[in-house]
Amino acid sequence: MSSVTDPDPVIRVSAVVMRDEHGRVLNVRKRGTASLMLPGGKHEAGEDPRDTAVREFEEELGIALDRGRLSALGVFRAAAANEPGHTVEASVFEHPFVAAAASARARAEIEHLEWVDPTVPRPDMAPLNAEIVFPALRARP
Repeated sequence: MSSVTDPDPVIRVSAVVMRDEHGRVLNVRKRGTASLMLPGGKHEAGEDPRDTAVREFEEELGIALDRGRLSALGVFRAAAANEPGHTVEASVFEHPFVAAAASARARAEIEHLEWVDPTVPRPDMAPLNAEIVFPALRARP
């Protein structure tokens, strides 16, 4: 009896877009990786994507977000930046800028954080941002 494996396993995550007063987007890079990505992470069993977004943002940056102020940007699929042969399916939310983010510090598995101009292409950007999220942000009024 043979088993069939998914040729493109899906990793489900939630991510947060937070922009500063200059329109730059807060991005993080996990320890031991090369790509910048939105703060966020994998859902826990039965967890609502909004709750994942809030939990992960606080774990990674030490900043509590207001779940009620999240607005859905969409659910998108792209090649996973750090897991070759996988697809990431991201529930992406926007949250208004919070003052604490200006002095955020990397925590948990995060090694680096950076405010990124979404209009400037960069080779170190995760596919989800480069191919989907940043173009969607640029298309908004």
